[in-house]
Amino acid sequence: MFVNVVKSKIHRVKVTGADLNYIGSITIDEDLMDAANIIQGEKVQIVNNNNGERIETYAIPGPRKSGELTLNGAAARKVAVGDVLILITYAMMDIEKARTFKPALLFPDEETNLLK
Repeated sequence: MFVNVVKSKIHRVKVTGADLNYIGSITIDEDLMDAANIIQGEKVQIVNNNNGERIETYAIPGPRKSGELTLNGAAARKVAVGDVLILITYAMMDIEKARTFKPALLFPDEETNLLK
């Protein structure tokens, strides 16, 4: 049997941009992507603590050490700059492996989105 489990979580990061005219996706500082083991194009669930919205899109890397977190395309309508988000990725794995799997849990600086 296979189950979906949390693979990574970036907890309480602030939106730095919303670009309605971009094709789509979420731009994430590549340092955060690496630390959370998120790859380019991976599906990301976005939970907006300010308005309760839940969005799914895919990740694209932003400049390292920038703290960038920009929602692009239609998702830009679901956030405001400064909103606090939780980003979650999931992985499907054998239930026995899932019992011992440890997700990457990040708690970046809440003001800068940079790793502490």
